[in-house]
Amino acid sequence: MAAFRWYFDSWFIITINLCIAGLAVASYFWASPTLAQTETFSLGWIGLIFARNFILYCIVAGSLHLWFHAYAMQGDDKKYDPRPFPRKGRMFTFNSQVLDNMTWSLASGVTIWSALEALVWWSMANGYAGTLTWGDNRVWFIAIFFLIPVWESLYFYWIHRLLHTNALYRFHALHHRNTDVGPWSGLSMHPVEHLFYFGTIIIHFAVATHPAHLIFHLMFYALSAVTTHTGFEGLWFRNKKRVHLGMFHHQIHHRYFECNYGNLDVPWDKWFGSFHDGTSASKDKMRARLAARKRT
Repeated sequence: MAAFRWYFDSWFIITINLCIAGLAVASYFWASPTLAQTETFSLGWIGLIFARNFILYCIVAGSLHLWFHAYAMQGDDKKYDPRPFPRKGRMFTFNSQVLDNMTWSLASGVTIWSALEALVWWSMANGYAGTLTWGDNRVWFIAIFFLIPVWESLYFYWIHRLLHTNALYRFHALHHRNTDVGPWSGLSMHPVEHLFYFGTIIIHFAVATHPAHLIFHLMFYALSAVTTHTGFEGLWFRNKKRVHLGMFHHQIHHRYFECNYGNLDVPWDKWFGSFHDGTSASKDKMRARLAARKRT
């Protein structure tokens, strides 16, 4: 019952998940091509997808950055890391954490997100990826929205662990320039990592879905990266939390790197020994695990 309540609270009533689902459905009706249009690649409909994603990402990340960091409307209240954000330094592109994060998020992140979305649209239109309509099975149609975060939990955990191997960490290191994070940090990644990250869409070639599911899936990946990297536990106004945003679980990952590779939807980190709850005991376990890995 506790698990059920947690999942319910993650969706209802005013939640990031539900807001992203609403944005995805609205985008499908008012800012997307039709399947008939996507049968042939065209700059027109691909440009529409890119423009929609670019504008939406700028609005969400930009608004949260202004609220929490530029104007500091909450000060440091409910901020996970007391150190100042953003920072400057030679490790960042343009010597600026914000400009670095914006550049990689928009130039690489939004571009690859949009390109892969266009690829699946084309695949659905030409029969390479199965499609599902509202009339086929309404219960399953709705259930897919709730199952996408569960798939994301599985996919993200193992891809993230792969990115922390010696072979691929040189790409993931760009994201870990951010030991403290802000909204623009969420998609600040190397293009190679973006390909791995948004590669989650492979599920659409195995499971028949609707374009609205595809839009939600990729928006969920992109926009939840923004909200979970705000650096704050939530948006508080007049002494009340209005929206839950941050994820302490992932904030710890940015602090210590080799722990908390997944998220909270499914306890992969607990099951595979990489969980860190911020305590000294967890830090000691992490050090012992890393020492054992080096010995092997």
